[in-house]
Amino acid sequence: MGAPARQFDAIEANGATRLTPTQLKVLQGVRSGRLNKQIAHDLGIAEATVKAHMTALMRKLNVRNRTQVAVVAQALGYGADAELRQPRIVRLESLQ
Repeated sequence: MGAPARQFDAIEANGATRLTPTQLKVLQGVRSGRLNKQIAHDLGIAEATVKAHMTALMRKLNVRNRTQVAVVAQALGYGADAELRQPRIVRLESLQ
């Protein structure tokens, strides 16, 4: 079961919809396979705050679950050792 075939427009080059620095860190943690509790500990924030960031990420990235967030993060070049930066534009169709 693949991701829905729709355009991934959440992050635009002109910065119209950008991720916050904390959302970028949470995105990196998800891509690295870390649990919300582990991400919260790493960032020194509450687990509920990580959950709120995950909800915002799913909305901004136009995906429905954590796995799809991780797939998009991988496509954007995030991983355990990835540099935190604003990602490039990607079409969701290219992730299938």
